[in-house]
Amino acid sequence: MHIITDALPILPADMVAQAVEAALAEDWQSNGDITSQAVIPPNAQAHAIIRAREIGVLAGLDLAEAAFLAHNSGLKVNRHLEDGGRLLAGDDVATIIGPARALLAAERVALNYLGHLSGIASKTARLVDAIADSKATICDTRKTTPGLRALEKYAVRAGGAANHRFGLYDAVLIKDNHIAVAGGIAAALKAAQDRADGVPIEIEVDTLAQFTEALDSGAQIVLLDNMPPDMLRQAVEMNKGRAVLEASGRVNEETVRAIAESGVDYISVGALTHSARTLDLGLDIDIS
Repeated sequence: MHIITDALPILPADMVAQAVEAALAEDWQSNGDITSQAVIPPNAQAHAIIRAREIGVLAGLDLAEAAFLAHNSGLKVNRHLEDGGRLLAGDDVATIIGPARALLAAERVALNYLGHLSGIASKTARLVDAIADSKATICDTRKTTPGLRALEKYAVRAGGAANHRFGLYDAVLIKDNHIAVAGGIAAALKAAQDRADGVPIEIEVDTLAQFTEALDSGAQIVLLDNMPPDMLRQAVEMNKGRAVLEASGRVNEETVRAIAESGVDYISVGALTHSARTLDLGLDIDIS
């Protein structure tokens, strides 16, 4: 399975720059920040601090910093923490100093990225913490915001989990609709084994009968979809170590522990990226 478990990666600089430039262009259009231009004197300087307003895990600092530094703004950013760091309410994340107009023009883009990705990292960390002493690994899915997949999957890693496949191009995942069109589990697996050269092949099942058929057909990775913990335990016992087992469906902070205790290898959670609440981070101008 396409699972990446090494250290938190570094976001490529060109990816960060492109994402930030697109967000700034959306916000500024051709006129820029007309409020700051009307209210703030051209030479006004400012000193601002980004602070956490609640407990969480930080992610997205590269994007926030890039927003403040874009277009030769003259701003300086001093980080107090790094991505993956645990936050308490009131923690200082970064200080920004320089031209007030530039600071205010980039503020919302910086906080949008920082809050969104930190929200994903925070939700991820809560699930990771809940099963910390089990053998299971939390991982994400393709249920990401279009255009932001790499960034959101990065945030999952900042929260301590692993990444599943990045797209349709890097691993085979045979789901129920593939099985229906291909003519069944055995037929779908054989076709993939014959044609998918050198990439991981995983198949989704939702009953123990389907699981047995998948094992008998040589499945090496099986996604156990929407199975309750007792059925997952039966699947683990039936498996006898033959295939890598991934559980998905109905995973939340209340259910994840029981799922992990069933003995599966991975637990994939679409909600890490499609339902994470934005972490509350604020930027305040220091007027002291």
